[in-house]
Amino acid sequence: MAELRLTDNPILSGADPTEGIVAAELAGRFIRLFIRTPDGVVFRDSPFHPFILLEDPALLADFRSTVHLRPLAGPGDYRHLALFNDWSECLAARDFLAKRTGHTPSAPDAPYLFLSDPVHQHLLLTGATFFKGLEFTQLRRLALDIETACAEGFEFSNPAREEDRILSIAVMEEGGYEEYLSAHEMSEQTMLERLTAIIRERDPDVIEGHNLFRFDLEYIRARAARHGVRLRWGRDGSEPRVHPSRFTVAERIIDYPRWDIYGRSVMDTYFLLQIYDVSSRALESHGLKQAAIHFGFASPDRVYLDRQAMDEAFRTEPEALRRYNLDDVRETLALSRLLSYPWFLQARIFPYSYQNCVIRGNATRINALFLREYLRRGAAVPKPSGAGGAFEGGYTDVFETGVLGPIVHCDVASLYPSIMLAYGLSPQREHLGLFLPLLAELRQFRLAAKERARTAVEPHERDYFNALQQTFKVLINSFYGYLGTTIHTFSDVGLAAAVTRRGRGLIQAMIDWLRQRGARPVEVDTDGIYFIPPPGVENSEQEEALVRDLSTTLPEGIAVEMDGRYRAIFSYKMKNYALLDHAGKVTVRGSALRSRGIERYLRDFMAEAIRLLLHGEGGKIPAMHDDCIRRLRDHLIPIEGLARTETLGEAPATYLQKVRQGKRNPSAAFEIALRAERPFRAGDQISYYVTGHGKGVTVYENCKPVSRHDPARPDENTEHYIDKLNQLMKKLAPYLPKEPTLFD
Repeated sequence: MAELRLTDNPILSGADPTEGIVAAELAGRFIRLFIRTPDGVVFRDSPFHPFILLEDPALLADFRSTVHLRPLAGPGDYRHLALFNDWSECLAARDFLAKRTGHTPSAPDAPYLFLSDPVHQHLLLTGATFFKGLEFTQLRRLALDIETACAEGFEFSNPAREEDRILSIAVMEEGGYEEYLSAHEMSEQTMLERLTAIIRERDPDVIEGHNLFRFDLEYIRARAARHGVRLRWGRDGSEPRVHPSRFTVAERIIDYPRWDIYGRSVMDTYFLLQIYDVSSRALESHGLKQAAIHFGFASPDRVYLDRQAMDEAFRTEPEALRRYNLDDVRETLALSRLLSYPWFLQARIFPYSYQNCVIRGNATRINALFLREYLRRGAAVPKPSGAGGAFEGGYTDVFETGVLGPIVHCDVASLYPSIMLAYGLSPQREHLGLFLPLLAELRQFRLAAKERARTAVEPHERDYFNALQQTFKVLINSFYGYLGTTIHTFSDVGLAAAVTRRGRGLIQAMIDWLRQRGARPVEVDTDGIYFIPPPGVENSEQEEALVRDLSTTLPEGIAVEMDGRYRAIFSYKMKNYALLDHAGKVTVRGSALRSRGIERYLRDFMAEAIRLLLHGEGGKIPAMHDDCIRRLRDHLIPIEGLARTETLGEAPATYLQKVRQGKRNPSAAFEIALRAERPFRAGDQISYYVTGHGKGVTVYENCKPVSRHDPARPDENTEHYIDKLNQLMKKLAPYLPKEPTLFD
């Protein structure tokens, strides 16, 4: 499979041509670059001169250490570059400036600009980036996964409990190397020591895992501390540096313990899956096994075990546990191979480490491109405007609801970037003229990846290029989002408003054109339209011709593409719909139709109801509803289908204090934890179901852990669960076939 290549543009990829960089770390007055060669990894120490941008050099008058000042040319606010001999002097200058000016480094109106990551600073000043001259397959990637015991009476493992030991550890590389460590053959301490030895021996550039930060690594750290094992995983023999951090993706914020391993990157495929799902919205869950099934790389003979029964599997099926653990790391490598590659390419572009590139926001990364080139050219840098204000966004609407078809989806390829390029719209304060050339090159790369995804024959190749184009689609669309920010250097809120205004006009003109030709628009979402073709347009060739004719009506540089054709759409409400393609595949968009927060029996019911609606068999849904009620009343639905699982975000004692102070509402999971015979801790998960009688019960007063459910004496609240099903049925009722009357 031939890889797409970005051009070697120094503005896009940095001016320093150094090849093979796989890691960079602060080392005294140097940045130590780890460079992969055919003979292994070598390091090179590159002189490091940290910097602070200043409005006025007098701000550092009386600063005790040596400062090298360089003037910057042009109309920007930060007109002076202050260079320091080492990182400690730069930090001292930061503190000096904060005290002198009364502005913290993060204050948007501070008369200085300080960047807190020394590696980022070095990459900005030098133009070096990771992975130049390397192919993704040349990275040494080591995936790991652990399986753990769980004390009796609990549903989820917790490393703070002595008996919740690590049962097994599996590690694997792409090249065929694998190793399995089991508590049958060695003590937990020996397993952890062997894992550290493996990392030292294999010397990976990247350590990978699924939910690695929040589970495996923290579990390993806690158990290693219990045994006094030092996790010397760094390339210098150091232990990982761990500190609380936060990862933001769309509207979701994930708190996690960040690990920094000297000379290596850590890649969590759970984060990559979250990012992927922002644009695709096609995943039922973010679990590894579900993702492997979704992308089609779950092996037919893959072993599945009940996570609640790992202790039993360890005792009675050790071979099944071994295969299960190794299957987990095998799927992790496959998932990373698919979803990491776009970030590998972006690390060639942006002045961030591989690990940091993933967690930095799109607008932040784009800002760094401009800042790097401004520093290279010795150009003054404007301060963030700080001027914001709401403005009208893209055009979204729904014109018809219900089950409709056939359906064609057309969209403008990268609407906002296309508008900016077609009309030459760039931010006023970006005086070097970098914005549009960078956008044009990234857009061209994305469109090439999209075309490769469209023409790919093999499913894995299609997924590969689709993941690539989706990532770069988000990136180039973020050039528009960047304009609307108030914290970045070259943002321009007025221009952002002008771009969306033109976008709304174009989409409205497209809708009018389609209607004039007899088409029926069903749903529009910013840059795309779902519509029923006009009479006489009955096959894919005619539909494509119609979309081509529509494209000719738009300004030069703005193109409409046919993005899909479907047998039917279930249009529920704005941004919530389901599609049935001509191969019979159903795709659901929107949280109202595919919420991960509801019980499994409701998710299953909704999925089947949508399938029936799209196939014109909505008349079967009432019978399905009646059957589900019967199974609820007869206690035939497994308790796991009725349960909810929640993570304790704080200690139960802290929760209780907050409830008593009126600072938070009672919670079922916490109430179960407080009633438990064994102590629960922050981070524990609890699966529970609702008990009692009547649909209006207070859940936190009527709940039990799943582990206490007795199928022989079922006590789940049937009325409660039937009521939730009925509420869901009411939402679907308007879309069901109407019973015929005497007048029909």
